Amino acid sequence: MSTYSVDSQQSLLEGVRFLSSPHCDVRPAGVDIELIVLHSISLPPGQFGADAVERLFLGTLDPASHPSFADLAGVRVSSHLFIRRDGEVIQFVPLQQRAWHAGQSSWQGREACNDFSIGIELEGSDYVPYDLAQYAALNAVLQALYQAYPILDRSRVVGHAEIAPGRKTDPGPAFDWARVHNRA
Repeated sequence: MSTYSVDSQQSLLEGVRFLSSPHCDVRPAGVDIELIVLHSISLPPGQFGADAVERLFLGTLDPASHPSFADLAGVRVSSHLFIRRDGEVIQFVPLQQRAWHAGQSSWQGREACNDFSIGIELEGSDYVPYDLAQYAALNAVLQALYQAYPILDRSRVVGHAEIAPGRKTDPGPAFDWARVHNRA
């Protein structure tokens, strides 16, 4: 299993590929990272292994390249991290920057979760079981984040569905929370 650490100077996860997304900005002054939001994504929906997710986060996805991409024209979205089915981790936004992953959201009565969260996208969909390599990579990433940001722990790891109920369903019922929450 891989282990990771956070380069506090660059706010990057060491040992992963970094592709700089333009879809981010500065967190509000005085706002600390207090939450980790797990998402799922596949482009085209239900298909894995292509580079469409990378292109979406980089702002280079051609909406005409697949019929399902038409609704993504002009969308500006990103995530801090993306974990592929094989466990490869790719970073798109430095952790201290605000990625645009949560949209309209609320956690414990606090609005605008992008301001104080780290977004992790898992290559998947609501009803397709996630790969064991993804859980291993996710747990290694979480350990690095817990070490870098001591306020973070398992109680501060939530699904997109929890912060945007009725609007989002990911990471979905196929996600096995016990594989995350039973880890030390």
